[in-house]
Amino acid sequence: MMGVIIGIGRAFLQLVYQLFKLLPVQDKIVMISRQGNTQSVDFILLRDELEREAPSVKVLFLCRTLDGGVDSTFLSKLGYLFHMFRQMYHLATSKAAVLDTYCIVVSLLKHRKSLKVIQMWHSMGTMKLFGYTAVGSKEGSSAKIAESMHMHENYSWFIAASENYREHLARGFRCDAGKAFISPLPRYDLLRDRIYKEKKRQEILSAYPELRDRKIILYCPTFRKNESQMQKALEGLAAYLPEGCCLVAKLHPLSKITVDSADVYRAEGFSTFDMLFAADCVISDYSCVVYEAGVLGLPLYFYTFDMEEYTEDRGFALDYEGEMPGVISGDPQVIMQAVSEGRSDPEAVRAFTDRYVEPTDCATAKIARFVLSEGNIRTGEDRH
Repeated sequence: MMGVIIGIGRAFLQLVYQLFKLLPVQDKIVMISRQGNTQSVDFILLRDELEREAPSVKVLFLCRTLDGGVDSTFLSKLGYLFHMFRQMYHLATSKAAVLDTYCIVVSLLKHRKSLKVIQMWHSMGTMKLFGYTAVGSKEGSSAKIAESMHMHENYSWFIAASENYREHLARGFRCDAGKAFISPLPRYDLLRDRIYKEKKRQEILSAYPELRDRKIILYCPTFRKNESQMQKALEGLAAYLPEGCCLVAKLHPLSKITVDSADVYRAEGFSTFDMLFAADCVISDYSCVVYEAGVLGLPLYFYTFDMEEYTEDRGFALDYEGEMPGVISGDPQVIMQAVSEGRSDPEAVRAFTDRYVEPTDCATAKIARFVLSEGNIRTGEDRH
């Protein structure tokens, strides 16, 4: 029954889309996300570089989530439907589209052959299974829904942070590995910018002066649909916090976990990415934030309190225990003892990071020029 409903909805959307495709194509690039209601740092950096390279290009953001997904209210679903009409109009009249996640209308509909769709996935490196590699798992989509929704179809290219990420992304998107364009995400440039790093660190310390003169331990776990063990896990870290340290817990926006400790901060107003610039070390689990922390050279620790369940529910794209460059334990006391003693191997962190995030000069400019070239949009240099 669900397949029939999706089929009818797809036919209706395609009919509307055919009308939009009668409109002229502009020198326009649309950037679409369901990751949040505001544009990501990657989108902003790329937009700025696109406009520098091609001053006449129009770049438009369409960023909106559907909170609650299939369980959202009728009004939320209706509002998102009208947002999809906006997406369709701009896809029909743009030369290129850049995504950072799955987009329903991109995958469902038939587009102009001239439209180039570039998937700039929101994750810097590889870690857990996703997309088609996670279909059928507790954390993934059902096979029937994935097929009915044509999940991850119609990509002209996808961006991979390194050659070692190419095959995993291709399997997740179920597309030809030859469609990979190798480059770290635009945020990589900020991670390599010492001036930006110091500026952001001082901004954070000015907002939270109580963090000054203390070792900042950043805890950033991946989001779980089932958070039954997360509260106890966080409390365990807080209980063994070394003297002279503070714990900044950056949890997923949808997380229901509460923080009730004088030494545990949420650092509201700053993202996980922001907090990396103030952190002295990072505790994570299966989150790809470890690649960004690795680029910064931060010591890494892996708190795997639910490894068995997570492996069963989701699964990994790499040899987790064999590759993670740091202490791995489900015991909060072991993790905090390692942090207290400074047990970390900088060379192992660097080797791991370089394997999955290819060292690159000016990643943002590299991606911008590729998008403009694929979209057949003239740059400032072309006009001279």
